[in-house]
Amino acid sequence: MSEGKKNKASVNDGVETIEEAGNSADPLDMNQYRMETLPIRSKSVFEQWLAKAGSWIALAVFSYMLLSEPASFLVNFDPSTLSKTAAEHFQDVGAVLFSWHGQAMFAIFCTAVILWITEPIPNYLTSLMVIIAMVLTGVLPEKVAYAQLGHPIMWLNILSFILASMLVSSGAAKRFALWFICRFGTSATPIFYSFMVINLALSAFISATTAKAAILMPIFMVIAAVYGARGGNNKNNFGRNLVLQNLLQINLCAGAFVTGSGANLLAASLIAGAIGGSFFFADWMIVALPIVICMIVIGWLIATKIFFPLAPEERLPQIDGGMDRLKEELAKMGPISFREVKSLVIFVTILIFWATDKYHGISATAIAFIGAIVALAPRLGVVNWNQVDVPWHLLLFSAGAYTLGAGFKQTDLPNLAVNFSLEYFGLDETTPFGVFYILLTGAMLFSSLVFQSKTMRTMLFVPIAIGIAQRFDFSIMSLALPVALLIEHVYVLPFNSKPALLLYSTDQYSLSDTFKFGFTMLVIGWAVSIFMGETWFRLLGYTPNGVFG
Repeated sequence: MSEGKKNKASVNDGVETIEEAGNSADPLDMNQYRMETLPIRSKSVFEQWLAKAGSWIALAVFSYMLLSEPASFLVNFDPSTLSKTAAEHFQDVGAVLFSWHGQAMFAIFCTAVILWITEPIPNYLTSLMVIIAMVLTGVLPEKVAYAQLGHPIMWLNILSFILASMLVSSGAAKRFALWFICRFGTSATPIFYSFMVINLALSAFISATTAKAAILMPIFMVIAAVYGARGGNNKNNFGRNLVLQNLLQINLCAGAFVTGSGANLLAASLIAGAIGGSFFFADWMIVALPIVICMIVIGWLIATKIFFPLAPEERLPQIDGGMDRLKEELAKMGPISFREVKSLVIFVTILIFWATDKYHGISATAIAFIGAIVALAPRLGVVNWNQVDVPWHLLLFSAGAYTLGAGFKQTDLPNLAVNFSLEYFGLDETTPFGVFYILLTGAMLFSSLVFQSKTMRTMLFVPIAIGIAQRFDFSIMSLALPVALLIEHVYVLPFNSKPALLLYSTDQYSLSDTFKFGFTMLVIGWAVSIFMGETWFRLLGYTPNGVFG
C-alpha cells in the first residue's frame, strides 16, 4: 500500500476529515501533509448546503442568461438622457451584451463564479467546463481557448514547480525552514515572526505561490499540531493564525518582487509597453517591499489581537517534545549535502539573472526555462522528473480562468463598460486625480472576491488604468503601478487563488474565519494604498502631487 493510502483513514459518505486521518497517523510526520496525501477537508453544514444548491443555482443562472435577455434593463433605458459620447458608448455596450457571443460570455462568467464559490464539483472541473463552453458557444475559437494552457505565465508556473521540487527533493527548502524555526521559533510569537521572514525569502526565489505553499505547508502543519491544532473538531486560534497568516504572507510577499508571480510580470510588461520603456526587478522591489512588510505586520496584529487572540494555553506546545521533534528532523538531515549546494547555486543564479534583467533583457520565463533544464539534466542537475511535483489540477484550474480573460478580451466588454461608466457618471478631465485613484485601486482589490485568476484581473484592470491615465493626461505610472501592486490580494475566499484553495483543505479554519479576516485585510490594503499614494509613491515621484493634491 502506498504511503498516501496509508495516510487515508475512515471514509464517511465519501468525505474524509483531517482529524480522522490524523487519528491513525503521527501528527508530527511531515509526509502526511504533502499536497498529494492531504485528506479531503470536512465541510460545515453551510458549505454542504452551498455545494448541494450550487449546481442548481448555476444551471438556472446559465439557462436564464443564455436563453433570455440578461441585459434587458438596457431596453427600457433612454439614451437621449445621455451626452452624445455616452450614448455612443452605451450603444457599444448594448451591442456586445445583446450579441450571442457577448451574452454567452457573460453567462459563462457568472456560472463559473457561482460554481467556484459553492464548489459542488472540483474547481479544476469547473475550469474544464468553462474552456469547452467558450468553444461550443463560439466565444473563442478552439485554438485560442486551448492555447491558454500554453500561456507564458502557465509555463512560468510549471517551471517554478520544477525548481521548487528541486529545493524540496534536495532538502534545501526544508533545511532552511526548519533551521529558521528551530533557531528563532522558541514560542508562539517568534514562530509568527519566523514565517514572515521565511515567506519573504522564498518569494524572492520562487515565482509560483502554490509552490511556496507546498514547501511550507508540511512545516507549519507540524507546528500547528505541536500547539494542539489538529484540524476538524480540534481547531484552535493558534492554528487559525498560523495557516491564515501564512496564506496572507504567501500571497502578499509574492507582491514584493516582480518575479513573485506571473501576474506581476504581466503587469510589468503592460506598463513597460505603455511607457515605451522598461520596468525592472529593482524598480518594483523598491516600491513594493516596504508596503508588503507593513501589510504582513498589520495582518499579524489584526489576527492575533482582534479576530483570533491566543489563549494562554495556546501559546505553549501541547505535544511533549514537539519542538524537539523539529530539531531531531533537522539533525537527521546531517551536514548540508552537495545536492543542496547545487540546488542553492542554481536558485541563486536564477535570482541574480532575474534581478539584473535590465542589463541582459532575458525574460523571467526564459531564465526559469534554463534553470529547469539545468536542474533536470543528468549528472549536472539535482532532480529527475519522477521527483517533480506539479499539481496539474491547480494549473487546469488556472487555465479556465485565463480562458475567461481571453473571452473578455475578445468581446472587449470591460473596456466598453468603463468608457460608458466614465461618461455616464460625468468623469472627465475636470475630475480630480484622487477620484480615479481611489476607484481603480478599490476595483482592483475587491474584484479579487469574484475573479479567481490574478492574471485575468491584471489583464482587465492594468490596461484600464493605463487607458484612463492616457485619456486624462495623467502619468501612466501614477495609476497603473498602484493598481498592479494590488494583484496579490487573493486570500479572502478559497477559490480566490490556488494557495487559498490548498490551505483551506487543511481544515484549520472555517469559511467565516477566512472571510472576516481576509475582507478586513482587503479594506486595510485599500487604505494603505491610498496612504502610500499620498506619501511613499509621492516621494518616489510616481504620484507627484499625491492622491489629494
